[in-house]
Amino acid sequence: MPDAVVLVDESPARALAVYAHPDDADVSCGGTMARWAAEGAEVHVVICTSGDKGSSDPTTDPAELSRRRAGEAAAATRALGLAGHHLLGHPDGEIDNDRSFRSELVGLIRRLRPQVVACPDPTAVFFGARYFNHRDHREVGWAMLDAVLPAAASPHYFPEQGPPHQVDAVYLSGTLEPDALVDISDFVEVKAEALLCHESQLAETGEWLRQVVRQRAEDAGRAAGVPYAEGFRLLRLTG
Repeated sequence: MPDAVVLVDESPARALAVYAHPDDADVSCGGTMARWAAEGAEVHVVICTSGDKGSSDPTTDPAELSRRRAGEAAAATRALGLAGHHLLGHPDGEIDNDRSFRSELVGLIRRLRPQVVACPDPTAVFFGARYFNHRDHREVGWAMLDAVLPAAASPHYFPEQGPPHQVDAVYLSGTLEPDALVDISDFVEVKAEALLCHESQLAETGEWLRQVVRQRAEDAGRAAGVPYAEGFRLLRLTG
């Protein structure tokens, strides 16, 4: 973690979180989204894939799993108090940072006009010697950065998607270089409730999951002297 980590207290008027799978946003920034919403922000989450391959059971019906995960995402959105969620429905593992996908994201940015966006840090690939980042996460991260700047802000990119919009800041989650923390001490339990909505993805539930959520948030909060936090790499594009 960088030496200088800033505690970010301001909340935007409008925020957009864009992630690959139905539970990704809740894992990555559920507490932050809940805090922003409680403080009056209009917060939307975009789920790029249907989650159709999110099972290790070969007998699982992908179409039925997609339907189930859509319901779980809706329940998590309600638990966090968000303004809405948007399901793009791409198959798992088939996201590409191509023109069509970027146009889709630019359209959402221009329609919802967020001050800030949150998305995965696509530069975070290797986490120690036992895990590397999912391709869908990386593709969504790069595509969202490309959609934010320069595309959404320029009238000459995707003019069919409406008038341009300049995003003020990008919060990159799952980063290896966090330099900003959001205090979620009042919302860590709300985050846990949202994650409990994703029953199809849970081998264990209840107090075990709550302890995991608290522990990870406590580890992040320690750098800023708060009980619980979520960490980001913060890109300020204006001001």
